[in-house]
Amino acid sequence: MKLNSIKLNSLFKHNTTNAAIVAALSIGLAACGGDINLASDVDNSVGDTVINNPAPTTPTTPDATVLAGKSNSALSTQVSAAMGFDVQVQVLDTKISQNTTLVAKDSNGKPVMYAISGGLEVGGSSANKQARNVGDVVLTIEPGTVLFGQSGNDYLVVHRDAQIMAEGTKAQPIIMTSLQDVKGEATDAGQWGGVVILGNAPSNKCPTDGSDCALQVEGVAEGAVFGGTDFEDNSGVLKYVVVKYAGYEIAPDNELNGITFGGVGSGTTLDYIQVHSNADDGVEFFGGAASIKHLVLTANQDDSVDWDNGYKGKLQHIYIEHAKNAGIANRAIEADNDGSNPAKEPQSNPTLSNMTIIGNNFNTADKDSEGIYLREGTAAKIFNTVVTGPSEMGECLEFEGGDTASVTVDNANSGKIVIQNSVMACSNGENFKDSKAADGSVLLDLAAWFTAEPSNSISTSLLINESGVPDANSPLIAAGAGQDVASTQDAFFDTVDYIGAFDGSNDWRQGWAFGFGGGIVTAQAEVEGCPTGTTSITPADGTTTTCEISGKITSDLTLTSNNLYALNGPVFVGEDKANSATLSIEAGTTIFGRSGGDYLVVSRDSKIEALGSNTAPITFTSSEDITGEETGHGQWGGIVILGNAQSNKCPSDGSDCALQVEGVEEGAVFGGTNDEDNSGTLRYVVVKHAGYEIAPDNELNGVTFGGVGSGTKVEYLQVHENADDGVEFFGGTVNLKYVVLTANQDDSVDWDNGYRGNMQYVLVKHDANDGAANRAIEADNDGSTPNKQPQSNPTIANMTIIGNAFDTADKDSEGVYLREGTKAQLHNFVVTNAAGECFEIEGGDTSSITVDQAVAGDTVISHSVFACSENFKNSKASDGSVLLDTQDWVLNQNTDNSTAVDMNAVLNGVFTIDTTTAKDFTGSDFFDNANHIGAVTESNDWTAGWTVGLE
Repeated sequence: MKLNSIKLNSLFKHNTTNAAIVAALSIGLAACGGDINLASDVDNSVGDTVINNPAPTTPTTPDATVLAGKSNSALSTQVSAAMGFDVQVQVLDTKISQNTTLVAKDSNGKPVMYAISGGLEVGGSSANKQARNVGDVVLTIEPGTVLFGQSGNDYLVVHRDAQIMAEGTKAQPIIMTSLQDVKGEATDAGQWGGVVILGNAPSNKCPTDGSDCALQVEGVAEGAVFGGTDFEDNSGVLKYVVVKYAGYEIAPDNELNGITFGGVGSGTTLDYIQVHSNADDGVEFFGGAASIKHLVLTANQDDSVDWDNGYKGKLQHIYIEHAKNAGIANRAIEADNDGSNPAKEPQSNPTLSNMTIIGNNFNTADKDSEGIYLREGTAAKIFNTVVTGPSEMGECLEFEGGDTASVTVDNANSGKIVIQNSVMACSNGENFKDSKAADGSVLLDLAAWFTAEPSNSISTSLLINESGVPDANSPLIAAGAGQDVASTQDAFFDTVDYIGAFDGSNDWRQGWAFGFGGGIVTAQAEVEGCPTGTTSITPADGTTTTCEISGKITSDLTLTSNNLYALNGPVFVGEDKANSATLSIEAGTTIFGRSGGDYLVVSRDSKIEALGSNTAPITFTSSEDITGEETGHGQWGGIVILGNAQSNKCPSDGSDCALQVEGVEEGAVFGGTNDEDNSGTLRYVVVKHAGYEIAPDNELNGVTFGGVGSGTKVEYLQVHENADDGVEFFGGTVNLKYVVLTANQDDSVDWDNGYRGNMQYVLVKHDANDGAANRAIEADNDGSTPNKQPQSNPTIANMTIIGNAFDTADKDSEGVYLREGTKAQLHNFVVTNAAGECFEIEGGDTSSITVDQAVAGDTVISHSVFACSENFKNSKASDGSVLLDTQDWVLNQNTDNSTAVDMNAVLNGVFTIDTTTAKDFTGSDFFDNANHIGAVTESNDWTAGWTVGLE
């Protein structure tokens, strides 16, 4: 069932300017022809947002930020008055045709909000709206950003081939809402349009003759099309995003949902998303394979989840709650394949796990609150799901019948519809509604079908609270209640052993979702004091609450940005493959150590989720840095991350691998067989003044990666002024992008023992004052068995190495040194200004495996330029004979390499000016096709705003 559209007058009732807008819209709508009804009886029971937070400090210096959109003084005045502090409102009313970033604050700290005016299109083809969209435009939205619409005609569309990168945090979710919410006025469903994301994944509405697919999406202006052939298409990221008070019905069956996914592929990252109080569906999927984790759908007035036309995605950790006080609601899930051809391929067949559905008492002649309705030929796999609700709620579970037969029923009988480890607990006496033919005969006894699966049950005592969280005695979290879908279905799913969205101890909605301590327009008042699991100590800077962390962290812990955090000795996140935990760190948080014995270790099977931002990086530093004293190298320990990926030091007999990592107390071990292991995320993290040598060859690096797998995300990482290596990899496959390594006193990048990851955009700059330095890259496989398997063989692209004049008898500033049997694939390098050689490959007594691999083409360097006083050092045997003429090998046996006179010929500061053509990485899943060699250019300075030491 669909709703009428909004009460237009109520949106603009507060001043004469808005009255004029009403009049103008009325004239425009009348000119369109037809009977467009702008009246509505939308239920007002959802509630208001209360804004009662202190104002930030008013900036006193001019704003140097160039903000997206157009400044609007009238809206800025209105919103500022409502907030009680100064807010800059920018109106977004034109197509976004180039990469654009929406910031939450300007450069002076003044809050910025964005008013969507009309259909805000990201990308898209203007020349032919039915053609495949072009442009590869990226809209980036920073954590904490607020966007709002003013009417049902205000919506956001992300076209095919464009991307939205909306990555909020738990403490700073991105909020898309209505003007009324921003101003603290009465809120209601349907006060603005919503979000539409369009991709290139298949729909069974696409032409069957192989011609281009361009399907018009519902609720949006002509030309907003979707569909294609790429189920893995990537439309970007939505993470910690809250969409409120949206939804708009243009005409019956032509409406805007909270978030519409049209042909969106599985490459899109969707996690921690809420749609609240939407006038139509919460989320709807038209084909595609978009997959979501941690989805909250509350008080939506039609279906909470709706899918159609060949949807094949995956959903896990889903919480659906119909509006309190019997507010308007319909189905938690309304699921279709195709109405006219129910068996049409590709057939809708998503997989869902860990879903909690709580209905309400809304019940009218047209529609009521219901659970799950599967129809029009859909298939589905549903696991670990609970459906419950009060006495006047409709049925918990229903499959569509038909005149004399039903494809949906056939799917159930043939095993295409599977429901396992699930509980029906409706108190209305109607857990099930049988599937019937037109004559009333039963096509499927649904209760019998459901209970024939031994893992399913019917319950009258769930023991959950009003927010769906089970208590300690709930059958939903009893031993063996849930199915581990990670092992039985797909690696997308998290490992679980419970039914429903929650495990009874971790309410993942808290702090970011509206109604659960987050999701309000203004930043919530910071909670004073230290998080549970830390201890309050004397403020390190004299004023800021300072919390000490020590010992082992064996339950999930979040470090909030309003405090300082002191490491006290070795701090372990989890124990080795036991008592695992996740350490979450908010953007802008600072953690410090006070001695070389203070360091952080992330154990195997535990995670660190350090999600900084360009404007609020996470900083690990020394106490001297906090107190304003003189900083230097080695003032605290560093960070160690341990994973389950391979190292060639692991036992060859297949027994368990547990390798002690350097520089850390006994028991800090790594290694295993899972090269795709996930140890979490490091994003916009700066590590300063660390590194500590316990004994020769037993030291702490800035960040040590021990057997860390490729599932770990590392991007925008800096290590500055470390007393040992910047980053070191002991085996593993972890990948890095956007890395800055400055003024580190030993090797900037060091790898050993089978490291096989990728790196792109790596900037190394030795101390600008010619302080201690060694190699930008020191690369090994194994000293005793150089060709030991798995063999070190990383691929590195777009690296800039700026050496210095440091030169002593023990070591000097050098470029790249490959030794001990490592292989390497090196491309797009700029190496310059080193006191020692730019490039060297290890020799040997009479031969060298490292040299042999280079001659055989197993190691390559290409599309690179060298500008040192000694560009190349030959590989020699112990008797002095030359094993490899390194200069000849680089310049004549590899591709597109050259030399230059000096640093000024190749760089302007850190920016590449050399015009060597970069390597083509077309087809790579990791590497970008950069238009330059080296790490960074002046036109794309990704180091700006968050790094230190590059002045």
